[in-house]
Amino acid sequence: MLQEVNDLIDESEALYDLVADLDDTGLARHTQFKNWTISDVLAHLFFWNRMAELSLQDEKTLLDMLNRLSRAMPATGMRAFEDDELDRQSGTALRDAWRSHYRSMAEVYADVDPKLRVKWAGPDMSVRSSVTARLMETWAHAQAVYDALGAERINSDRIKGIAVLGVNTFGWAFKNRGLPVPERRPSVSLAAPSGAIWTWGELQDDERIEGDAVEFCQVVTQTRNVADTGLTIVGDVATQWMSIAQCFAGPPEEPPQPGTRFRTA
Repeated sequence: MLQEVNDLIDESEALYDLVADLDDTGLARHTQFKNWTISDVLAHLFFWNRMAELSLQDEKTLLDMLNRLSRAMPATGMRAFEDDELDRQSGTALRDAWRSHYRSMAEVYADVDPKLRVKWAGPDMSVRSSVTARLMETWAHAQAVYDALGAERINSDRIKGIAVLGVNTFGWAFKNRGLPVPERRPSVSLAAPSGAIWTWGELQDDERIEGDAVEFCQVVTQTRNVADTGLTIVGDVATQWMSIAQCFAGPPEEPPQPGTRFRTA
Protein backbone atom coordinates (compact mmCIF):
# COMPACT_ATOMS: atom_id res chain seq x y z
CA MET A 1 0.00 0.00 0.00
CA LEU A 2 1.13 3.55 -0.69
CA GLN A 3 2.73 5.23 2.31
CA GLU A 4 0.66 8.29 1.39
CA VAL A 5 -2.51 6.29 2.09
CA ASN A 6 -1.25 5.38 5.56
CA ASP A 7 -0.35 9.03 6.12
CA LEU A 8 -3.84 10.14 5.06
CA ILE A 9 -5.50 7.69 7.44
CA ASP A 10 -3.17 8.65 10.29
CA GLU A 11 -3.85 12.36 9.76
CA SER A 12 -7.58 11.68 9.62
CA GLU A 13 -7.37 9.66 12.83
CA ALA A 14 -5.57 12.54 14.54
CA LEU A 15 -8.45 14.84 13.58
CA TYR A 16 -11.02 12.26 14.67
CA ASP A 17 -9.34 11.94 18.07
CA LEU A 18 -9.64 15.72 18.42
CA VAL A 19 -13.41 15.74 17.81
CA ALA A 20 -14.34 12.27 19.13
CA ASP A 21 -15.80 13.57 22.38
CA LEU A 22 -17.77 16.46 20.89
CA ASP A 23 -21.55 16.26 20.76
CA ASP A 24 -23.74 17.86 18.08
CA THR A 25 -23.48 21.23 19.80
CA GLY A 26 -19.69 21.03 19.97
CA LEU A 27 -19.47 20.04 16.31
CA ALA A 28 -21.60 23.09 15.44
CA ARG A 29 -18.90 25.41 16.80
CA HIS A 30 -17.72 27.93 14.21
CA THR A 31 -14.11 28.16 13.05
CA GLN A 32 -12.04 31.04 11.67
CA PHE A 33 -12.17 29.52 8.17
CA LYS A 34 -15.06 31.15 6.29
CA ASN A 35 -17.10 30.82 9.50
CA TRP A 36 -17.49 27.10 8.74
CA THR A 37 -18.52 24.92 11.64
CA ILE A 38 -16.46 21.90 12.64
CA SER A 39 -19.22 19.80 11.10
CA ASP A 40 -18.80 21.76 7.84
CA VAL A 41 -15.10 20.90 7.81
CA LEU A 42 -15.80 17.19 8.27
CA ALA A 43 -18.51 17.24 5.58
CA HIS A 44 -16.15 18.89 3.12
CA LEU A 45 -13.43 16.32 3.78
CA PHE A 46 -15.93 13.45 3.57
CA PHE A 47 -17.35 14.63 0.24
CA TRP A 48 -13.98 15.06 -1.47
CA ASN A 49 -12.66 11.77 -0.07
CA ARG A 50 -15.63 10.14 -1.76
CA MET A 51 -14.85 12.02 -4.97
CA ALA A 52 -11.24 10.78 -4.87
CA GLU A 53 -12.54 7.25 -4.47
CA LEU A 54 -14.81 7.76 -7.50
CA SER A 55 -11.76 8.77 -9.55
CA LEU A 56 -10.61 5.17 -9.16
CA GLN A 57 -13.89 3.34 -9.27
CA ASP A 58 -16.33 5.28 -11.46
CA GLU A 59 -14.85 8.00 -13.67
CA LYS A 60 -18.18 8.69 -15.41
CA THR A 61 -19.97 9.42 -12.13
CA LEU A 62 -17.07 11.57 -10.97
CA LEU A 63 -17.19 13.74 -14.10
CA ASP A 64 -20.98 14.00 -13.88
CA MET A 65 -20.68 15.09 -10.25
CA LEU A 66 -18.07 17.72 -11.12
CA ASN A 67 -20.28 19.08 -13.91
CA ARG A 68 -23.28 19.30 -11.58
CA LEU A 69 -21.16 21.02 -8.94
CA SER A 70 -19.93 23.55 -11.50
CA ARG A 71 -23.51 24.37 -12.49
CA ALA A 72 -24.67 24.62 -8.87
CA MET A 73 -21.82 26.80 -7.61
CA PRO A 74 -23.16 30.22 -8.75
CA ALA A 75 -26.57 29.61 -7.20
CA THR A 76 -26.04 27.60 -4.04
CA GLY A 77 -22.30 27.34 -3.47
CA MET A 78 -20.07 24.35 -2.84
CA ARG A 79 -21.02 23.64 0.76
CA ALA A 80 -24.74 23.40 0.00
CA PHE A 81 -24.01 21.01 -2.87
CA GLU A 82 -21.80 18.87 -0.63
CA ASP A 83 -24.48 18.73 2.05
CA ASP A 84 -27.11 17.66 -0.47
CA GLU A 85 -24.88 14.83 -1.72
CA LEU A 86 -24.26 13.72 1.87
CA ASP A 87 -28.01 13.62 2.57
CA ARG A 88 -27.73 16.56 4.95
CA GLN A 89 -25.85 14.53 7.53
CA SER A 90 -24.36 16.60 10.33
CA GLY A 91 -23.00 16.37 13.85
CA THR A 92 -22.01 13.05 15.32
CA ALA A 93 -23.69 11.00 12.57
CA LEU A 94 -21.62 12.81 9.94
CA ARG A 95 -18.42 12.47 11.99
CA ASP A 96 -18.87 8.72 12.31
CA ALA A 97 -19.73 8.29 8.61
CA TRP A 98 -16.64 10.29 7.61
CA ARG A 99 -14.46 8.09 9.80
CA SER A 100 -15.93 4.85 8.52
CA HIS A 101 -15.31 5.97 4.95
CA TYR A 102 -11.70 7.11 5.29
CA ARG A 103 -10.85 3.87 7.06
CA SER A 104 -12.32 1.84 4.20
CA MET A 105 -10.32 3.83 1.63
CA ALA A 106 -7.23 1.79 2.51
CA GLU A 107 -8.79 -1.25 0.86
CA VAL A 108 -9.63 0.72 -2.28
CA TYR A 109 -6.04 1.87 -2.72
CA ALA A 110 -4.38 -1.38 -1.61
CA ASP A 111 -3.34 -2.69 -5.05
CA VAL A 112 -3.53 0.43 -7.22
CA ASP A 113 -0.57 1.47 -9.38
CA PRO A 114 0.59 4.79 -7.85
CA LYS A 115 1.43 6.08 -11.35
CA LEU A 116 -2.09 5.47 -12.71
CA ARG A 117 -3.58 8.72 -14.04
CA VAL A 118 -7.00 9.72 -12.72
CA LYS A 119 -9.44 12.52 -13.53
CA TRP A 120 -9.99 15.41 -11.15
CA ALA A 121 -11.45 18.91 -10.92
CA GLY A 122 -8.21 20.27 -12.34
CA PRO A 123 -5.68 18.50 -14.56
CA ASP A 124 -5.43 14.71 -14.46
CA MET A 125 -3.03 13.47 -11.79
CA SER A 126 -1.37 10.30 -10.60
CA VAL A 127 -2.94 8.22 -7.85
CA ARG A 128 0.02 9.12 -5.62
CA SER A 129 -0.63 12.83 -6.19
CA SER A 130 -4.35 12.34 -5.62
CA VAL A 131 -3.78 10.75 -2.21
CA THR A 132 -1.22 13.42 -1.30
CA ALA A 133 -3.80 16.07 -2.19
CA ARG A 134 -6.28 14.42 0.19
CA LEU A 135 -3.62 14.40 2.91
CA MET A 136 -2.97 18.09 2.26
CA GLU A 137 -6.68 18.97 2.40
CA THR A 138 -7.20 16.98 5.59
CA TRP A 139 -4.20 18.54 7.29
CA ALA A 140 -5.07 22.07 6.16
CA HIS A 141 -8.76 22.02 7.07
CA ALA A 142 -8.00 20.31 10.36
CA GLN A 143 -5.97 23.37 11.36
CA ALA A 144 -9.18 25.39 11.62
CA VAL A 145 -10.55 22.79 14.05
CA TYR A 146 -7.42 22.76 16.19
CA ASP A 147 -7.54 26.57 16.28
CA ALA A 148 -11.24 26.71 17.19
CA LEU A 149 -10.80 24.23 20.03
CA GLY A 150 -7.62 25.87 21.29
CA ALA A 151 -5.78 22.58 20.93
CA GLU A 152 -2.03 22.32 20.53
CA ARG A 153 -1.19 20.39 17.37
CA ILE A 154 1.56 17.81 17.39
CA ASN A 155 2.80 17.32 13.83
CA SER A 156 4.87 14.50 12.41
CA ASP A 157 7.09 14.06 9.36
CA ARG A 158 4.10 12.89 7.33
CA ILE A 159 3.69 16.57 6.43
CA LYS A 160 6.64 16.15 4.05
CA GLY A 161 4.22 15.26 1.26
CA ILE A 162 2.50 18.61 1.82
CA ALA A 163 5.83 20.45 1.74
CA VAL A 164 6.71 18.68 -1.52
CA LEU A 165 3.34 19.69 -2.95
CA GLY A 166 4.00 23.26 -1.87
CA VAL A 167 7.37 23.32 -3.61
CA ASN A 168 6.06 21.59 -6.74
CA THR A 169 3.24 24.13 -7.16
CA PHE A 170 5.63 27.09 -7.35
CA GLY A 171 4.79 27.64 -11.02
CA TRP A 172 1.08 26.97 -10.52
CA ALA A 173 0.81 29.77 -7.95
CA PHE A 174 1.88 32.27 -10.60
CA LYS A 175 0.09 30.74 -13.61
CA ASN A 176 -3.17 30.53 -11.68
CA ARG A 177 -3.11 34.31 -11.29
CA GLY A 178 -2.09 35.01 -14.88
CA LEU A 179 1.41 36.02 -13.80
CA PRO A 180 4.63 35.07 -15.58
CA VAL A 181 6.46 32.24 -13.86
CA PRO A 182 9.89 33.45 -12.66
CA GLU A 183 12.75 31.62 -14.33
CA ARG A 184 14.63 31.39 -11.08
CA ARG A 185 13.18 29.31 -8.26
CA PRO A 186 14.16 30.11 -4.67
CA SER A 187 15.90 27.41 -2.69
CA VAL A 188 13.93 25.97 0.21
CA SER A 189 15.37 24.59 3.45
CA LEU A 190 12.96 23.45 6.17
CA ALA A 191 13.27 21.93 9.62
CA ALA A 192 10.97 18.91 9.88
CA PRO A 193 9.06 18.05 13.08
CA SER A 194 11.62 15.28 13.70
CA GLY A 195 14.49 17.76 13.43
CA ALA A 196 15.59 16.56 9.98
CA ILE A 197 16.38 19.20 7.37
CA TRP A 198 14.52 19.01 4.07
CA THR A 199 15.99 20.94 1.15
CA TRP A 200 14.95 21.71 -2.41
CA GLY A 201 17.35 23.32 -4.86
CA GLU A 202 20.91 24.42 -4.33
CA LEU A 203 21.17 26.95 -1.51
CA GLN A 204 20.99 30.54 -2.76
CA ASP A 205 21.95 33.56 -0.69
CA ASP A 206 19.68 36.01 -2.52
CA GLU A 207 16.57 33.89 -3.26
CA ARG A 208 15.68 31.50 -0.47
CA ILE A 209 13.09 30.35 2.06
CA GLU A 210 14.22 28.87 5.36
CA GLY A 211 12.50 27.89 8.57
CA ASP A 212 9.96 25.56 10.11
CA ALA A 213 8.37 22.99 7.78
CA VAL A 214 5.02 23.26 9.57
CA GLU A 215 4.93 27.01 8.97
CA PHE A 216 5.86 26.55 5.30
CA CYS A 217 2.99 24.07 4.94
CA GLN A 218 0.66 26.52 6.66
CA VAL A 219 1.56 29.22 4.14
CA VAL A 220 1.20 27.10 0.99
CA THR A 221 -2.14 25.70 2.23
CA GLN A 222 -3.25 29.22 3.25
CA THR A 223 -3.99 28.39 6.87
CA ARG A 224 -1.68 31.19 8.00
CA ASN A 225 -0.47 34.45 6.53
CA VAL A 226 3.29 34.40 6.01
CA ALA A 227 3.52 37.47 8.26
CA ASP A 228 2.32 35.29 11.15
CA THR A 229 5.21 32.84 10.74
CA GLY A 230 8.90 32.94 11.53
CA LEU A 231 9.97 31.91 8.03
CA THR A 232 13.04 33.63 6.61
CA ILE A 233 12.12 34.97 3.17
CA VAL A 234 14.94 36.44 1.09
CA GLY A 235 14.57 37.81 -2.45
CA ASP A 236 11.82 39.33 -4.59
CA VAL A 237 10.72 36.03 -6.12
CA ALA A 238 10.59 34.26 -2.76
CA THR A 239 8.64 37.15 -1.26
CA GLN A 240 6.11 37.22 -4.09
CA TRP A 241 5.70 33.45 -4.04
CA MET A 242 4.96 33.30 -0.34
CA SER A 243 2.39 36.09 -0.73
CA ILE A 244 0.37 34.10 -3.31
CA ALA A 245 1.32 30.47 -2.58
CA GLN A 246 -1.53 28.04 -3.22
CA CYS A 247 -0.89 24.32 -3.39
CA PHE A 248 -4.52 23.36 -4.00
CA ALA A 249 -6.59 23.38 -7.20
CA GLY A 250 -9.23 25.93 -8.09
CA PRO A 251 -9.31 29.65 -8.83
CA PRO A 252 -6.88 31.98 -7.04
CA GLU A 253 -7.58 32.29 -3.33
CA GLU A 254 -6.26 35.02 -1.08
CA PRO A 255 -4.30 34.02 2.02
CA PRO A 256 -5.90 34.96 5.35
CA GLN A 257 -5.15 38.46 6.54
CA PRO A 258 -2.37 38.73 9.14
CA GLY A 259 -3.57 37.92 12.63
CA THR A 260 -6.89 36.36 11.56
CA ARG A 261 -6.00 32.65 11.88
CA PHE A 262 -4.65 31.57 15.26
CA ARG A 263 -5.10 29.07 18.08
CA THR A 264 -7.73 30.35 20.47
CA ALA A 265 -7.10 30.30 24.20
